[in-house]
Amino acid sequence: MTSNRRDRDGQRPTLDKVAAHAGVGRGTVSRVINGSAHVSPKAREAVERAIAELGYVPNLAARSLVTRRTDAVALVVSESEARVFGEPFFAGIVRGISSTLVDTQLQLWLAMAQSAAERERVEHHLTPQHVDGVMLLSLHDDDPLPALVGRRGLPLVLGGRPTHLLRQHTASDADARDWFVDVDNAGGAQQAVQHLLASGRRTIATITGPQDMGAGAARLAGYREAHRAQGLPVDEALIEHGDFSYDSGVAAMRQLLSRRPDLDAVFAAADLMAAGALRTLRESGRRVPDDVAVVGFDDSGVARQTDPTLTTVRQPIEEMGREMAHLLVTRISGAPAERTALVLDTSLVIRESA
Repeated sequence: MTSNRRDRDGQRPTLDKVAAHAGVGRGTVSRVINGSAHVSPKAREAVERAIAELGYVPNLAARSLVTRRTDAVALVVSESEARVFGEPFFAGIVRGISSTLVDTQLQLWLAMAQSAAERERVEHHLTPQHVDGVMLLSLHDDDPLPALVGRRGLPLVLGGRPTHLLRQHTASDADARDWFVDVDNAGGAQQAVQHLLASGRRTIATITGPQDMGAGAARLAGYREAHRAQGLPVDEALIEHGDFSYDSGVAAMRQLLSRRPDLDAVFAAADLMAAGALRTLRESGRRVPDDVAVVGFDDSGVARQTDPTLTTVRQPIEEMGREMAHLLVTRISGAPAERTALVLDTSLVIRESA
């Protein structure tokens, strides 16, 4: 049977005709179509058989009016299209989200919201008439999207800890209004710098991520904390800001070498920036790790492709995506949540660069 099947009068099968064919009431058919558990197995089987035999296709528009569900969720990334499709982090998040949604009726809508035109389209689409819930990723401090989604009453989950919670070290410290999944950015950065210190490095530079983003600020905080824990001062000349991209790693490393040519280690807050730093170090004649040790953050595929291979902090990117989707599905369903916020552990992966 195909979805184009029509009755003898030329009309597509209706809900009433499915009910008559199955020998049940119209309400029972509606409950089966909408996934209700309050239907006996016998009645469910009869309805499903009638749907198949008649070639009935539910009217999704009418169904959404009854259920107030669109069966769609949005992932909005506040970055450019080039970055979203060019950096491994975002692909990992999408894979994780998709692996959770595959067992639901929810479809994923992906959007970038960096330019004014992109943001206008996204804001127009983020309504209960279009999506059942929203995940926001790569937020900056001045991003108005969380407040906008909140005003529209849409279930919301953030990828990354809100910046106002950065001083709180556990997910249990979070306000119940904040649903988010994050990784232990500060702890991972601290572990990276501690590794460099333990190997005898003392003039350790860092290439940070954007400081108006939670991950960027937390990783710089971890760099500072590792020095403080050893009673060492932080030389501000050893700190250079990047934006998580390869090119920013190249440029930042040049600035650091011009200011402190005696540096003997670099912690870069992303593998792509670390790869850029390796290029600059090679061009300057520095040997890695003999002259300068390098540690990145992510454990993306890039870390295994650099020469030398990159020591880095592993963050569970796909797990982060899975947990974001799981929290959002829970919030949409209204089911009790064991937790509304989650911080995932990181670990250091030692390779050749440090």
